[in-house]
Amino acid sequence: MAYNEDLGERLREKLLSDKNIAEKRMFGGVSFLLNGKMTCGVLQDNLVVKVDPADSDAFLAEPHVRPMDFTGRPMKGFLYVAPDGYASDEMLDVWVERSLTYARTLKSKPSRKKNLKPFG
Repeated sequence: MAYNEDLGERLREKLLSDKNIAEKRMFGGVSFLLNGKMTCGVLQDNLVVKVDPADSDAFLAEPHVRPMDFTGRPMKGFLYVAPDGYASDEMLDVWVERSLTYARTLKSKPSRKKNLKPFG
């Protein structure tokens, strides 16, 4: 199982009515992006949330939360939430809103095409 499809469907129902949200396969699971910026997703049975790194320590103090260490090292601003931490719709809503709140603060990156240098 690459990712918890039930959790993926719950996230789709909450997010995809927003035309600025896109779904993308990432990390061997599924992720949801707001204006091209990752907000949350699913990896195995974990909810993955991207939050303001300044808030990470406070969120890590909550039950069922740990740093996302997909690469073997914790990734700054990324957290895993175990199933007991998103079991109810209310709990899931809290995590989704936290990730959306942070994503709304991020500026868009300039298009790579504009930064290309011509050959020759």
